[in-house]
Amino acid sequence: MGRWAGFGAALAAIIALSACAGRPHGVLLPSAAVAPGAKPVDMLVATDRSTEGAEPGEMFTGERGAALSFADIAVSIPPDSVRNIGEVQWPETLPGDPGREFTTLRADRLSRESAIARFDARIKKTPARQALLFIHGFNTRFEEAVFRFAQIVHDSGADVTPVLFTWPSRGKLVAYGYDRESSTFSRDALEDVLHVLANDPSVGEISILAHSMGNWVTLEALRQMAIRDKGLPAKIKNVMLAAPDVDFDVFQRQIAQIGARPSQFTLFVSRDDGALAASKRVWGDKPRLGAVDPHQEPFGDDLKRDGITVVDLTDVKSSDPLGHGKFAAAPQVVRAIGARLAGGQTLNDGGAGVGDKFGQAAVGAVSTIGAAAGVAVATPFAIVDPRTRESLGDRFEQLGGSVTDTVQAGAEAATAPIK
Repeated sequence: MGRWAGFGAALAAIIALSACAGRPHGVLLPSAAVAPGAKPVDMLVATDRSTEGAEPGEMFTGERGAALSFADIAVSIPPDSVRNIGEVQWPETLPGDPGREFTTLRADRLSRESAIARFDARIKKTPARQALLFIHGFNTRFEEAVFRFAQIVHDSGADVTPVLFTWPSRGKLVAYGYDRESSTFSRDALEDVLHVLANDPSVGEISILAHSMGNWVTLEALRQMAIRDKGLPAKIKNVMLAAPDVDFDVFQRQIAQIGARPSQFTLFVSRDDGALAASKRVWGDKPRLGAVDPHQEPFGDDLKRDGITVVDLTDVKSSDPLGHGKFAAAPQVVRAIGARLAGGQTLNDGGAGVGDKFGQAAVGAVSTIGAAAGVAVATPFAIVDPRTRESLGDRFEQLGGSVTDTVQAGAEAATAPIK
């Protein structure tokens, strides 16, 4: 009963905070304000999200669209002297202060033809005419994908032409099932984008960076492409898989169909990734690709056989309390990615000191079917991730008193030792 009382107190605090600690909205409303030392990041966006019901400054929702849509967005990054590398400085009030916060300079919806024309004009000015395609992970709103990718491009220092592929994530921690299905829904759209880039004579080479659940749609699209086209296009030089939320056994089947070339695929793993620890419990205790120990068998031999370069980030410090976004949040890692893109350098293990450990939350209550189980699973993460509190508050309003039994089960699971 003592453990339940403590969990209930934390839960009450989360619900109270959800009214005043929500995630940012409307940040894609363009502002003409500029600041000395701020630098713009221009990106083309391809998405199969829906525009229906999108609010001003949002552009696209988390629902699934009928076809690919395109946009051209410019984000202003404040001077490095006033920010922490690896972090997004969100506007406290709109439209934001470009001297210390990320702001939007341009946000135009485009036709496919106009998007390709703008992209071609931009990539011709890029050394090696290199496109960097980013695919975000679970629980990511459209504007969050845009600002995070702008941060990665800027902080990496890579001279590339950025292209964001953003799939329909509802941006709610309790919507894991919907997001997972959406990532599968989007594999044809991503394959379409890859074909456009590969067939564009203006493109010299393509690098892909995928994170978390975004690795699922990426690997599925590459698998389809390889089967259809008898292999991947030679222009795809780098495929970087950051914290993949993918079953290790399934990955082996996917990579066998893709036919990876040596040094083409780089895998970022971290054994202290709290999000992947939870995902492992959800998926029947099967190892998640992004959390395997590459120094243990069979993982080490299997990855070596498949030609996968592994970067172990377990001991790398970052600002991410779950250890799930180290590839972007740890300055030395995001800069190493930039060096790889700039000069083809091989990425080495990123050992840079002992990383902060986060107590992995058990998710035994996921076996209970329904929305209440989602809340019980999500709650331990909300304690360290205030941006999830908003969606949790919404869920409790919908569920009312029926959540009690499942949350109690979640409390027992969350406080039980991880085995």
